[in-house]
Amino acid sequence: MSDLKARITEDMKFAMKAREADRLASIRLLLAAIKQREVDERKDLSDADVLAVIEKMLKQRRDSIAQYESAGRNDLADKEKFEVGVLTGYMPQQLSEAEVAAEVDAAIAASGAKGPADMGKVMGILKGKLAGRADMGKLSGLVKSKLAS
Repeated sequence: MSDLKARITEDMKFAMKAREADRLASIRLLLAAIKQREVDERKDLSDADVLAVIEKMLKQRRDSIAQYESAGRNDLADKEKFEVGVLTGYMPQQLSEAEVAAEVDAAIAASGAKGPADMGKVMGILKGKLAGRADMGKLSGLVKSKLAS
């Protein structure tokens, strides 16, 4: 069992004892998603795999929040925001923009990338190093702009 998964399981037990129903529901949802991926892939997930599951769930929640708010359903948006708060607690500390830019420059130098055609090489290096610590969408845009210039 990965350290992160063990921490999530312990948090579930604590939420049960503290009778925190909303937090407990969010953690159970996360554990169910982790378990589903383990069953689908027939393996125990590493911490990086668990972070990928959390990132996917965060993206889904953010999309839902935008849809609920545009439809005027603030009650449902608030529930999703609470879940985002719970899930974000398991993510590693986010890197600053300067740190991300430095990592991008280092990856470009390490891969020997010359132009936009080499973006896959650079992203391959960065994805492993920065998983969960940087927004991959913004990272992709930054890499693309640096390789285009």
